[in-house]
Amino acid sequence: MCVELQVRSSENIMEIEVVKCECCGLKEECTEAYINSVKGKFEGKWLCGLCSEAVRDELNNQSAIHEALKAHISFCRKYKSNPAVRVADAMRQMLRRRSS
Repeated sequence: MCVELQVRSSENIMEIEVVKCECCGLKEECTEAYINSVKGKFEGKWLCGLCSEAVRDELNNQSAIHEALKAHISFCRKYKSNPAVRVADAMRQMLRRRSS
């Protein structure tokens, strides 16, 4: 889901889109260049900052980005609560892994 907004700066117009994380469902406002950059790193999927960190962390346990994405998406889908609760749970899981 993308909604385009225009933000006027002193010199040019920067287009901002609202995108939804394909893991947790959290929505963020980002530039098209940033969206494309993130999608390029995660097999065409847009991930919020926290989910992208969780997937990178998962790469320590998996051999490929595809497997790390699959594992994190599976983790996010276990919970049927709102995105904020899922993000908090993902952060807790990531911190537990890093502390061990």
